[in-house]
Amino acid sequence: MPRYAYRPFPYRKAPELSGSGRGEAAVAIVGAGPVGLTLAIDLALHGVPSVVLDDNDVVSIGSRAICWAKRSLEIFDRLGIGEKLVEKGVTWKIGRLHHRDREVYSFDLLPEPGHKMPAFINLQQYYVEEYLVARAGEFPDLIDLRWKNRVSDVKPGRGGVELSVATPDGPYRLHADWVVACDGSRSTVRAALGLDFAGRVFEERFLICDVEMEAEFPSERWFWFEPPFHAGQSALLHKQPDNIYRIDLQLGWDTDPEAEKAPERVIPRIQAMVGERPFEIDWVSVYTFQCRRMERFVHGRVLFAGDSAHVVSPFGARGGNGGIQDADNLAWKLALVLAGEAPESLIETYDDERIPAADENILNSSRSTAFMTPKSPMEATFRKAVLELAGTEPFARRLINSGRLSTAHHYRATGLSGEDALLPGEAPLAAPGAPPVDAPLGAGSGFLSERLGGGFRALWLGDPRHASNRFECECAEAGLKALAATSPEARRRYGAEKGPAVYLFRPDQHVAARWPEAAFSAARARAALTRASGRAG
Repeated sequence: MPRYAYRPFPYRKAPELSGSGRGEAAVAIVGAGPVGLTLAIDLALHGVPSVVLDDNDVVSIGSRAICWAKRSLEIFDRLGIGEKLVEKGVTWKIGRLHHRDREVYSFDLLPEPGHKMPAFINLQQYYVEEYLVARAGEFPDLIDLRWKNRVSDVKPGRGGVELSVATPDGPYRLHADWVVACDGSRSTVRAALGLDFAGRVFEERFLICDVEMEAEFPSERWFWFEPPFHAGQSALLHKQPDNIYRIDLQLGWDTDPEAEKAPERVIPRIQAMVGERPFEIDWVSVYTFQCRRMERFVHGRVLFAGDSAHVVSPFGARGGNGGIQDADNLAWKLALVLAGEAPESLIETYDDERIPAADENILNSSRSTAFMTPKSPMEATFRKAVLELAGTEPFARRLINSGRLSTAHHYRATGLSGEDALLPGEAPLAAPGAPPVDAPLGAGSGFLSERLGGGFRALWLGDPRHASNRFECECAEAGLKALAATSPEARRRYGAEKGPAVYLFRPDQHVAARWPEAAFSAARARAALTRASGRAG
C-alpha cells in the first residue's frame, strides 16, 4: 500500500455550465502539475488571473521527480513555499560514485556557506504538488483551479485561443488570451495542434522503484557503475522523506517493461542491493531514456512549458527543474504584455532563452546516457579506462558522467541583456543573462535571493562604510526599487571587491545589466529597463 495518502481535490461545476461564467480567461494553463501550478502562482503574484485546467483530481501517482535543485528552491521560495519544501525534504549536497565495489570519488555541490537554499533536496513530486495546490488556494480571486476539466480541442484564432473542455457535467468552451500547455510529455494541447517532438529515443531502460525501509544510508547521492549486486549495469540510490528510498536499476533495451514491474522480478533485485533488511515496495515504474523537444515553444498565443515542450532522461534532475525555470522565465513576460507594459514580441524571447536551456539539458542528458550505456567497443573501452583512472587521477573524474546535475541556464547574448560595463573577466558568473548568485546581504539583512522579489531591482554592492546616496537617488529617478549588499561574500561573488558596483536584475532574478558605481545613472538604468522588457528598437 502506498505510504502517501492520495486525497481527491474537490470538483466544482464550471461557472460556464451554470450560466455565471463569462467563458473568458486572460491565461488558461493546461495541467496542474509542478510547472502549471508554479506558473499560476507566479502570475498571481504579478496580479494576473488564470484558469488552471486538469483532467485529474489528485496529485501525481508515485514520487516521479524527486531532486529539486537550488535554483528551483529559490524560485519556490519567492513563490512562498521554499522553506516548507526544505523542511519536509531531505537536504543533500554530497555525491559518491562507485565502480564495482570501490568508491571512485565524491563531490560537494555547494562547498561554501552563505546561501539560503541548499544545493538539492529530495522530495517526492506529490508533496511538491500538494504544497503548490495549497499555495494556489491562497489566491481565490486570481487562480481558478478546475479539477476534472479535460481539454479536448484547441483552436487558435485572432486575439486568443478557444478551448473545448469536457467535464463530468458536460462540455463548455473557454476563450483565453493566452494558453500555456503544461500537460506533460503526452500533451493533449500539442496533439490537438498537430505538433510533435524532434530528438532521440535511446535504446535503454531503467527500473525506478520507491522502497520503504529502515536504513542508515546517509543523505547523499550514490551511483554505481557495474555494482556487484547488479552485474554489468548501473544503479542509483537516493534517500527521500518518510523512510522512502529511490532506487534506479539499469535493465537493458531487450527487457519487457511490463514484466520487469512484476513483484517477483523487482523484489530479488532490491534484496540484492539492500540485503536482508525488511522493505516494502511503495511504487515501481520502468522508463525509457529519451531526449527530445519541440522545434519551437511559442506557437502564436499557445505556449509550451515543461515536459509538454521538452523531455530528457532523468539522470541529472533536469526535467522537473528545467520546467520550473520555464515558468519562471515566462510568468513575468506574460504579466508585462497583459499589463500593456511590453510588446507582444517579448513572448518570443521565451523561445530565444528557453530553447537553448532545453538544448543544454538535452546535451548533458545525452552525454550521460552515452557514458552509462556505451553502444560501441570504443565507448566501452573509454569508460573502462576513465573509471580505472579516476580513483587516483583528478582529470579522469571530470570525464565520468553519471548525470551532470541541474544548474540554472545563463541566457547568453539574448536581446534582453543590457550593458556590461565591468571589465571583461570580472565576476563572469554574474554577467548579464546569468542567474542570480545568492549571498548574505550583510548586517542581518537576510539573503539576496529572498530580497530580490519578482520585479526589476537595482542592487548596490560595496563597503558598508561608504554607502551611496547617489545610487538611491538615481534609482528613484529611474523608478527602480533599490537594494544594498555589503557582505564580503556578496561583493566577492559579484566582482565588487575592488570597488562598488551596481546590478540590475530582471523579475526572474537573472542579471539584466551591470556597471561600476561611477558609471551608473538613471538614464542608463532606464535604457536597460527598456531593453530588458523588450521595448528596445
